[in-house]
Amino acid sequence: SPLILATLTVIAAILPMAFVRGLMGPYMRPIPIGASAAMVFSMIVAFVATPWAAYKILGYAHRKGKLKGHGHGEKEDFLTRSYRSYMGPLIRRASVRRIFYCVLVLLLFGSVALVPAKRVLLKMLPFDNKNEFQVILNMPEGTPIDRTRAVIEEMAYYVREVPEVSDIEIYVGAAAPYNFNGLVRHYFLRNRPHMADLQVNLEDRHHRKRQSHAIAESIRPKLQEIAKRAGAHVQVAEVPPGPPVLSTLVLEIYGPNQQGQEELSGKIEALLGRTPGITDIDTYVEADQDLVRLQVDSEKASLNGIPMAYVARTVATALKGEVAGLARLPGEYEPVEILVRLPQDKRRDLKGLEGIQLLSRYGQMIPLPDLVKPEKRSQDHSIYHKNLMRTSYVIADVTDQVGSPVYALVGLRKELDKIQLPASDEGQKKLVQYFTRQPDSSREWAVKWDGEWHITYEVFRDLGLAFAAVLILIYALVVGWFKSFKTPVIVMAPIPLSLVGILPAHWLSGVFFTATSMIGLIAGAGIVVRNSIILVDFIELRLKEGMPLEEAVIDAGAVRFRPMLLTASAVVVGASVILFDPIFQGLAIALIAGEVAATILSRTAVPVLYYSMYRKHRCQAPVPGTGA
Repeated sequence: SPLILATLTVIAAILPMAFVRGLMGPYMRPIPIGASAAMVFSMIVAFVATPWAAYKILGYAHRKGKLKGHGHGEKEDFLTRSYRSYMGPLIRRASVRRIFYCVLVLLLFGSVALVPAKRVLLKMLPFDNKNEFQVILNMPEGTPIDRTRAVIEEMAYYVREVPEVSDIEIYVGAAAPYNFNGLVRHYFLRNRPHMADLQVNLEDRHHRKRQSHAIAESIRPKLQEIAKRAGAHVQVAEVPPGPPVLSTLVLEIYGPNQQGQEELSGKIEALLGRTPGITDIDTYVEADQDLVRLQVDSEKASLNGIPMAYVARTVATALKGEVAGLARLPGEYEPVEILVRLPQDKRRDLKGLEGIQLLSRYGQMIPLPDLVKPEKRSQDHSIYHKNLMRTSYVIADVTDQVGSPVYALVGLRKELDKIQLPASDEGQKKLVQYFTRQPDSSREWAVKWDGEWHITYEVFRDLGLAFAAVLILIYALVVGWFKSFKTPVIVMAPIPLSLVGILPAHWLSGVFFTATSMIGLIAGAGIVVRNSIILVDFIELRLKEGMPLEEAVIDAGAVRFRPMLLTASAVVVGASVILFDPIFQGLAIALIAGEVAATILSRTAVPVLYYSMYRKHRCQAPVPGTGA
């Protein structure tokens, strides 16, 4: 029965993770489902295959009297004798127990304090070690493609000097084959003359010492310098290990009018530029562009018998080009399009149209400028909507100095409150900030934090709810078995003690506490409770045999330490396989450090807590679960 109970507690610990919502749900769901099925199968093996294998393998040695056991009367080793010597004062002296409890509380609070002290940084997912990343260049709208090409080539020459770079592909005015990032960031639409991409391919990760994130961080300052000289914006886009987002930091600006939203976007962009640790800043607000619209003189066109659509098509063919046919070249596998248009030097302005003439119905050649009237105006800015609400975007990234968008959000909250708002009828005085949802309407000036922060919030919120459900399920299972409402408190006490190992281990190893670390904490809770059940069950077995309570709690930790140590060792060996994987490193550290800390502390804490809770009732009432 304890084996069944321990198996159910592990399943209860990991199964709630299957109900994580949002973009991370599909990533996490296979873990609890697969692990729960594995636990059920392992329990069947323990009941069926293990006894049979023990009989077949150990039976001969047992019959010959060569099989040595680890019974109660066997000579104890040094560690067991040391355990009994220091457990005696803990059990028999109340002052020593109080000191022990104070030490546990200090260890726990000291470990948790590493988070607000920023010794342990919270992040959605760590940086992965990929063999590629992209450099995204956005020149001011209206920039000629030649100027864009010159800037991106200057960046390419610099990046090519990085030792780990294998090769580079340059895309100017044409969309590169979009990757995982491009699904959300719409890289397939980057086909304007002022846009360029640099696809940087690295040597295989097994053949280089630095990770791709370190390489990207090292080249970012120089690329920012080149972009600043050209008046451009540049982003170093790494392939994400989890769901892609528009950018690490995304601020959505809402308000009563578009002009005010664009004004706020500029102020927030300037604020981010002054903030240390914020980089790759850009907005979706386009630069002002002069637009020349050619208005066809319908009277002249009709008098000369030239249709207006024909005039428009001629201009479009001259500037944009039109496919006239296909050419089959010997060195090409596919037919090549024959594109008819003016030479590149004559497409830069409208002067190239002066030499175009159209044939009238009277056989005369009419110059194109005689049929059109140029009208100068400004290009309308693009309007973006999210859930039918007009919005403007400010995007940015964070460097290793900040580490996580969570800390950037905390640092910028008060600064955003100081921003002066555009004039409005509402008389609003302060910018309203939303962290988990959009505003209810666009009547107020508001900013919504999005990007990686929103996924981080969703994941840790759902994992926190899952952990709360874990605690409730484990408590219900243990109450059902031990038929006591106090014993489950003892059994579950080592769960928070695992933080004594998890958080300091993240700090010492310099690893982010990520969603995978949280998974390790939750999964480790089931394993820790399993060890506690072993201890409490053994204590009650000794009590049934008539052993005094003081000796029973000491004997439980001394005798059952070997199975607990084997369980911890199995977890350490199993988790060490993924210890050096950049994504699952947090999971491995949480499992290893949490299990080691909980095993060491629970060996003492569980017996002491059991004794403290039941010592006053050992004579007045039967001990729960003993039937005595």
